[in-house]
Amino acid sequence: MAEDKHDLSHFDEQGASRMVDVGGKPLTRRVARASALIGMAEPTLQRIRERSLQKGDVVEVARLAGIMGAKRTSELIPLCHPLPLETVTVDISFPDSTSVRIVATVAVTGRTGVEMEALTAASVAALTIYDMCKSIDRGMVIQQLQLEEKEGGRSGHYRRSD
Repeated sequence: MAEDKHDLSHFDEQGASRMVDVGGKPLTRRVARASALIGMAEPTLQRIRERSLQKGDVVEVARLAGIMGAKRTSELIPLCHPLPLETVTVDISFPDSTSVRIVATVAVTGRTGVEMEALTAASVAALTIYDMCKSIDRGMVIQQLQLEEKEGGRSGHYRRSD
């Protein structure tokens, strides 16, 4: 955990915001995986699984939204670098009768990591599910948005422990 503003790379010595200079970093393969969970009423999940919502196939629309979100991360998060992403996958599963789990994986060969792109993909997919289902279930809860794993770069490999 950072002790003061000088330990944070997005601030200069005077405390002003800045985009980190990654120009001197080597190009390396970087991969990040993030997840989110969205809880809902059992009938809502059943309709998603049956693909019977009037707005369309929630799973496929959410998957596409997550991919699009990853590609536009630098437009949403002020100090993120625009990156030429090589792959984005968004996997959607149903761990129980009231939850949808979203896992986004993003990769790039670059000078900075793709953690924010993976987190953005997972969150945008979850928000899309909420948007498409809110007319039948306003009690949905988006929860546990988190980085699961990252590889590459100076800080090395990180994996969330269970």
